[in-house]
Amino acid sequence: MDLKVAKTTIFLATSDAESARNFYEEKLGLTLASDEPYALVYQMAGSELRLSKVPSFTPLPFTVLDWQVEDILAAHKMLSERGVEFTLFDGMGQDEKGIWASPDGGARILWFKDPDGNVLSVSERS
Repeated sequence: MDLKVAKTTIFLATSDAESARNFYEEKLGLTLASDEPYALVYQMAGSELRLSKVPSFTPLPFTVLDWQVEDILAAHKMLSERGVEFTLFDGMGQDEKGIWASPDGGARILWFKDPDGNVLSVSERS
């Protein structure tokens, strides 16, 4: 068994599957693989995203899922056009678009939340 090459599954929670489906499909452009009794399932670049259907939960205050993109400005434009609202964090020094640049210049990150409050991001890394 070699975990370095094993397919991965990412688990997030949703207490409102209908709102989650709208967000992940309409705003992020993901394609639903299956709507199961306990989860919404999406396939993404060799990984599976499972949105576990739960009655309630408290989202974590930090990023739980990031998509690495080649062009963060193009990602910002696409997400903006689809109605995604970006998250600004106090003291982070994000620019007018909400993009944060790491002090070493190695990454630029744009954060947003899904309807359940899960913190998601897109990042451009050099």
